[in-house]
Formats: sequence, C-alpha cells, structure tokens
Amino acid sequence: MHERSFRRARVHHGPVRVPVRPPVPARRARARSAALLAAPLLLGTAALAAGPAAAQAAPAAPAPTAAGCSTPYSITQTLEGGTTWRMCWHYEANAGLVLDNVSYQPKGEPRPIQVLTTAKLAQIHVPYDDGGNEYDDLTGQSFAQGLQTLDPGECPGGTIKAVKVPGAWDPQHPYVNGLCVTTRARGHAYRLGRYPGETTRIQQVQGKDLLVYTVNKTGWYEYIVEWRFSADGTMNMQVGATGTLSPADYDAGDGRGWPIGKGAKDYATSHSHNVFWRLNFGLDGSSANRVEQFDSTTTPGGAGQAPRTKTVRTPVAKELAGDAGPTRWWRVVSNVGKNKDGHPRSYEIVPGRSSKYTGRAFTRHDVYFTEYNKCEQFASNNLANCGTGAGDSVDRWVNGQPLRHPIAWVNIGYHHIARDEDQEPMPVHWQGFQLAPRDVTAMNPLTPPELSGHNGHVE
Repeated sequence: MHERSFRRARVHHGPVRVPVRPPVPARRARARSAALLAAPLLLGTAALAAGPAAAQAAPAAPAPTAAGCSTPYSITQTLEGGTTWRMCWHYEANAGLVLDNVSYQPKGEPRPIQVLTTAKLAQIHVPYDDGGNEYDDLTGQSFAQGLQTLDPGECPGGTIKAVKVPGAWDPQHPYVNGLCVTTRARGHAYRLGRYPGETTRIQQVQGKDLLVYTVNKTGWYEYIVEWRFSADGTMNMQVGATGTLSPADYDAGDGRGWPIGKGAKDYATSHSHNVFWRLNFGLDGSSANRVEQFDSTTTPGGAGQAPRTKTVRTPVAKELAGDAGPTRWWRVVSNVGKNKDGHPRSYEIVPGRSSKYTGRAFTRHDVYFTEYNKCEQFASNNLANCGTGAGDSVDRWVNGQPLRHPIAWVNIGYHHIARDEDQEPMPVHWQGFQLAPRDVTAMNPLTPPELSGHNGHVE
C-alpha cells in the first residue's frame, strides 16, 4: 500500500511534477548534520510561505481579520448564532498546513477568545505488520511537497487559496491551489422538544462548520487533512486516508494479509497509520495554561443500592505521557480568563477511536503533555537536534519538567487491514479527535433569547 516509488503517479487533475524516487530503507538513518543545516529553514518563519486566494464565490462583507497576519493569510467565518472564528495560516516545508492564532467569538462576547497559538500535524507514522517497512511521512516522505491541486468541485461555496510550497520540487511552479476554506452542514446543533401538554415551538438549529483542509499525496496514499470549527466552540481535527492500494504490495509480507481480487492469490500487507497532532494552546492570549486529568471510578452499591461513581480531578503539574480510558479525560485550563459565571475557561481533549500501536515507544501513549521547546516539532524523526541526549521523538521529551507552557500531542492510530472495497479509488478512512469547550461561555452560545434565563437553577 505504501510503495514509495512514483513510477505510476495516479492523479485526476493533470500531471504531477515529481521525480522518480527510489524506495526508502526499512528504517531511515537519521542524518543529524543535514537536519541541523536545514533546521532554521524548517522552523523559521522565513521558510513559511503561502499565496493569494483564488476566489470562487463573491466575498461577503469584510470582517476583522485574525491577529498577526495579512488578509491573504487570514481566515474569518461567521456561523449560525453570530459565532465568528478567526485564524491565520501558513505552510511549512514538512508539516504542511499550520493554523495560527485561532480565536472564537460567540455572540455576546465583547472580544475574540483566543484558543490556540498554533495547531498542526506532528507526524504520520506508518509501520507495516511484517516489520519490513516503516515510514515517517511528514519528515521522511516529503508529505508537504505532495500538496495537491484541488478541483473547484471539492470546495463548494468556498475559496481555494494558492499555497507556495517551500522548496518545491519544481521551482518554476511553487504555487499550488491547494487550500480549501468553506462551510459544510453538520446537522443538528441542538434540539429541545416540547414537554407533554406544552404548545411552545420546537427549538432546533441546523449547524454549519467552518471547514479548512488540504490534500497531500504521499506514495499511493492521499491524506485529507481537515480542521472543522463549529458555532458552539467545538473543534474537530481529523485525517482521512484515500488514494489507492499499491499495485506493488500484493505479496502479503506479513503472512496474514487480506486477499484482494479474485481467489486467494493477491494479499495486501496490513499496516498502521499513527497520526500525531501538535497543539500549542494560548487560552485567552496566555501560554501559561494548566492541565488537569479526570478519572471516574464506579463501586458496587450495598444491598438494594445502585452503584456509585466518583470523579477525581488531578492537576498535571509535570510533563505527562497519558493513556486514555473509558472514564479518563484531560482538559487545558486558562489561568487568566473566566466565563460570565466566574468559571475558568478550558478545552477538553476528546480522542476518537484509536488502535494503539505498541511497536515504538512514542506510539504507546495516547496523549503527551510537554513543556514548550521550539526545537520539538515532530512526534517522531524530529529533524532538528534538540541537544545531547534529547532524542528525536516525543516520548523522550517527557522528563519531569514543570508544565508552565504546555504543548499537547494527540496520537490516534488506525490499523489498516485492506479489503476488496479498497479498490479503486480507496474509500476514505478517518481518524481524529475533538477539542470541546468546557466553561468557555456561561451557556450554550446558540441559546435562543427566550431560554437565555435558564442558567443554573430554574425556579
């Protein structure tokens, strides 16, 4: 599936200007000298570039742009209920799309509430079940170089922005119309029906999300990198893998691959996709956030009594490698901002379904919290040298430092056992997580006026 030669580039929008690349060894040697030379370009703003938007629809009335960027690099969208999301964007040579200064302003809030300073992919790690191949797609397989041109039909009602790819393989054509900014229906934002005997109207709203996405081709895969923002303050981050099964990978090197095609002749080798995100929170404009872990335990009741559940909050004062569970969750809390009820604003990390891969130390945990270090950018095969003994993966950076400026790393795994339906093209399989607002506002920001008094105890 993950054949790295581009001898057979399958595209739907014209030729891809990329050279033929030889297969990568099973485990890349990580050349520190070359990485050090490249580090300033990979991490510095001088290498971050983008291009002007190619408008597809008449723009709405101009709204204030996000802080810290000019109009071409700014995204502003007002959704139902008057909620406005603002953010900046840039494109890095390895991570691809990066969102900056992400803020959320519900109706009634006097100013934008900053949530994230930066948010980006931090790795797509792809090990094969037979142990013969293992890839770090972002830092080892030119993920960012594979930015795809989007067809106008892929961004209905929105705008496709031109992106300048740093270090483009074809320096004569560095710009790619590859960033879609649009809105997409998501169904019910809420619903509140009538109680028996009431004649009041049903309260319901159909919501839309701000959708920001790119498509990056790596080998035979095409990764759809989506960022969704809802009017109630929820954010959804997910990666969808599509493309095609590699025609050179029907030998089932793991000895257990799934039969593809007629009979039992071709077997596609099973493999994993371990996707990491790096989140630099900046709640209320401050990097001095705190992290809390919550655990609930249920104990049997006595004779004739129901079981009881107790939830315990534990401050995470030092760096942490955490494992999710059915009753465990984390939130990042503002140290400076409170909602109108006087409660500290926070965002809860809600992991999606994940198949944990235990073959590498950095994939053995679901969430990492590390103290900010500019050098630490990728969850594995980090390209910059962060010092003697620092290692090049996120597990090595959890070493007991106090958390004063926490960085959250979220790991969501997917074990891909191919099937007949993956031919061709392969249906998208998604993996991701959610950031859910917790006490960011005093009530649901979409609450209709007639229910606005229902805050707390109602007589």
